[in-house]
Amino acid sequence: MIVTLTPNPSLDRTVALPGPLVRGGVNRLTSVVTDPGGKGVNVARVLVSSGLEVTTVLPAAEHDPLRAALDAVAQPGLTVTAVTVPGAARVNTAVTEPDGTTTKINEPGAERGEAERTAIEKALLAAVEAGGRTGEGDSAGWAILSGSLPPGAPTDWYARLVALLRPTGASIAVDTSDAPLAALAAALPDAAPDLIKPNGEELGQLAGLPAERAMALEDGAMRGEYGPVVEAARVLVERGVATVMATLGAAGAVLVTAEGAWHAAAPKIHVLSTVGAGDSSVAGYVLADVRGGDATERLRTAVAYGSAAAGLPGTALPTTSDLPAGSPVVTRLA
Repeated sequence: MIVTLTPNPSLDRTVALPGPLVRGGVNRLTSVVTDPGGKGVNVARVLVSSGLEVTTVLPAAEHDPLRAALDAVAQPGLTVTAVTVPGAARVNTAVTEPDGTTTKINEPGAERGEAERTAIEKALLAAVEAGGRTGEGDSAGWAILSGSLPPGAPTDWYARLVALLRPTGASIAVDTSDAPLAALAAALPDAAPDLIKPNGEELGQLAGLPAERAMALEDGAMRGEYGPVVEAARVLVERGVATVMATLGAAGAVLVTAEGAWHAAAPKIHVLSTVGAGDSSVAGYVLADVRGGDATERLRTAVAYGSAAAGLPGTALPTTSDLPAGSPVVTRLA
């Protein structure tokens, strides 16, 4: 079974504007949608909608509205393992404009002390080990650690979790940013995951590029210059990361492994909201992997799902029926 962890889950509130956001003015909304959120929750929901069985692990108080929101979107194949903790889940707000511009306002979340983190670790390990004993073949074998860390957690917690999970034999994906991502990179190769999904700027920072060059990677990709992205990703592959998938917005994504490098062009879509697009990309990659897809198919499916999410309003997550009509074109770079 596939297991996702969301250590800092949220209620995601998406508000839609009829026009551009007016800073300092009165903005009237056209719609408001609230869904259970957090990157691991999103990944789990996309995978389950595509026919896989997933256990999603997260902390939540006994009567937290987050639990009710999860019950409201319950699907066959989705098991929620909620570690009981004090404090309510944070509320994250995304403001979407008609052209797809999304402004996110995220709360920090409740602080999680050592005892709570230990309980979360035990629940995660138990879920992964239970999945490894199911004998479900292609639908087993991934632990996906996603999102920000709660206040009080050490920045190297993901690095610790990767090391903790490594003996289970599960493939491990980490999708995070800022200090936790930097701490994970600092712990390589001992805490090397099987997959990381940085954006262009994050990739440059991880590879040790100066700030200007890191910020320029995505702009270069928009011009068809993928070489610098490949070189930066190879730094991480050489330090033990099995696969680096750099998501580059409208420029698609680049996948780099020890065997080669590939680029997938993003299909032309009308972007409505970028909320959940990165999570959907991770789900697409894992979906293709457990179905036996090679590197090109994993990248193609990741970009298809990420693009589908960007073409949906608010916090809506893609199903197979939402995928673009044309399959993303994958080109070998090296």
